[in-house]
Amino acid sequence: MPDIRLPDGSIRSFDAPVTVHDVAASIGAGLARAALAGKVNGQLVDTSYLIEGDADLAIVTDKDGDGLSIIRHSTAHLLAYAVKELFPEAQVTIGPEIENGFYYDFAYKRPFTPEDLVAIEKKMAELAKKDIPVERYELPRDEAIAYFKSIGEAYKAEIIESIPQGEVLSLYKEGGFTDLCRGPHVPSTGKLKVFKLMKVAGAYWRGDSRNEMLQRVYGTAWAKKEDLEAYLHLLEEAEKRDHRKLGRQLDLFHLQDEAPGMVFWHPKGWSLWQSIEQYMRKTLTEAGYQEIKTPMVMDRVLWEKSGHWDNYRDNMFTTESEKRDYAVKPMNCPGHVQVFNQGLRSYRDLPLRLAEFGACHRNEPSGALHGLMRVRGFVQDDAHIFCTEEQINAEAQAFNELTMKVYKEFGFDNVAIKLSLRPEKRAGSDEVWDKAEQGLRDALAACGVEWEELPGEGAFYGPKIEYHIKDALGRSWQCGTLQLDFVLPERLDAEYVAEDNTRKRPVMLHRAILGSLERFIGILIENHAGAFPLWLAPVQAVVMNITEAQADYATEVAQALKKQGFRVELDLRNEKIGYKIREHSLQKLPYQIIVGDKEKAGQLVAVRARNGEDLGQITLDALFDRLNGERSSH
Repeated sequence: MPDIRLPDGSIRSFDAPVTVHDVAASIGAGLARAALAGKVNGQLVDTSYLIEGDADLAIVTDKDGDGLSIIRHSTAHLLAYAVKELFPEAQVTIGPEIENGFYYDFAYKRPFTPEDLVAIEKKMAELAKKDIPVERYELPRDEAIAYFKSIGEAYKAEIIESIPQGEVLSLYKEGGFTDLCRGPHVPSTGKLKVFKLMKVAGAYWRGDSRNEMLQRVYGTAWAKKEDLEAYLHLLEEAEKRDHRKLGRQLDLFHLQDEAPGMVFWHPKGWSLWQSIEQYMRKTLTEAGYQEIKTPMVMDRVLWEKSGHWDNYRDNMFTTESEKRDYAVKPMNCPGHVQVFNQGLRSYRDLPLRLAEFGACHRNEPSGALHGLMRVRGFVQDDAHIFCTEEQINAEAQAFNELTMKVYKEFGFDNVAIKLSLRPEKRAGSDEVWDKAEQGLRDALAACGVEWEELPGEGAFYGPKIEYHIKDALGRSWQCGTLQLDFVLPERLDAEYVAEDNTRKRPVMLHRAILGSLERFIGILIENHAGAFPLWLAPVQAVVMNITEAQADYATEVAQALKKQGFRVELDLRNEKIGYKIREHSLQKLPYQIIVGDKEKAGQLVAVRARNGEDLGQITLDALFDRLNGERSSH
């Protein structure tokens, strides 16, 4: 006779074992219809799950985050069902939920076409409308292998063969389609009403380029139609803001096959880069950092000592010279320890904050490269703080304050903080990790901020605080990090003379605010849709003449602006002024300055702002005041 405790604290008693669906029905018919799954003692289960003893139960509906995840996973199975109905020879492989949707990988004799996607989506809608029950059952491992081989699903059989002996496997059947899955799933296909297939891409079986290429069909699924419409609108806006497209349109940078994952910066893009780097350099200097520069290539021996060779070798570019192995640095940390180790350090020298705009290279898979967002060569606004254990809290608080200030300067006010904890593959003892994780928790608590903990997401040498900024479209980007490391100073023999004249290991705080400058610029481009604030804009104003008669005066105006420190272009082309205005508007320049006969005669300028504001005719001094005020207000 199970007693079921509900989230509101009430208890419902039953005379016999009861399913999640039956409990929902006992509460109300509406809840029974809305139920997608249950959470029994914290574990997600199907609505058909039988509760045999006392338990805590929450009914999961499409209003819950778990409910949306179940909808998306179930829609992936609906996709596979539809593909098998239309293309019986296709083999199914895996189909997980992903952010905002799902995908499913298929092996088929030819590529799916856009017309195929339309047909598949139509078939999915038909199967959903039939409200076909989704039933869970179990099979022993060997029987499951035999079953999938008997229906020609070799990939499913291979997946099961990799599962240890003795495990009982769960299968889900809907109509004529059966799939291997842990679940849970919606109780019937009728719960899946709002979805759309997005695209087809190639994907290697098991993610290994040595294996055969499969077809990955991506889709999105939502609880409500308006949520889908909002998401599609977001994608449309994101497409307009794509930094790769705007990078070409605004002549900022380009990438090419001869240097995969490496950026060719054009003059305007490098101007943007320099504005950011110089701002960060000034900010770090004011915060007590000293800038250094360390070698790009260092001997394998150093990387072995640091632990990178064992833990990060596959991502490192290597070379050989005179029978010595070298690696191009994937990160700056070991080099900074070498600077710390030169000379005898005293506790009076701590905290020592060493900063570097360090160029790093990582051998990322070519398929993972994506514009500026994922590259092989990049520069970090990197720094390492060497301090005592007693100084950790104060340094972490100072870093948090500095990071929030920088993000605000760049226009990011919505920042989420997460704490990434020990990964499975790591250096250092559990005792050291316990101390490091608790040290960061204490620091965050002292900052008075809220944070989310992410088990298993830390770096191999220490836990880290992550800063996630939200852009104008509400997308989240992880940029800043603060990593607490007791391991690397030990491995690389860093030490200082303590107050009692003993030798001690410093604590090492790895920290970055922007992270990769390339990636941060990509985020900025998309956040502002290429319309940068005045202080960042590669070209802050263009001066244009209406006819040849004002060419000299336009030149004088441009020179006067340049003397004020502004980045200005001069357009004296023999083109109609309307054509010039339209062309420069596409470049998203903050200001367009136009001079004609009236302006020349009165020593004035006509000014148009990017936001559409027409400032009319104003004096040069008035223009300087406006631009200087706007430039200094960031």
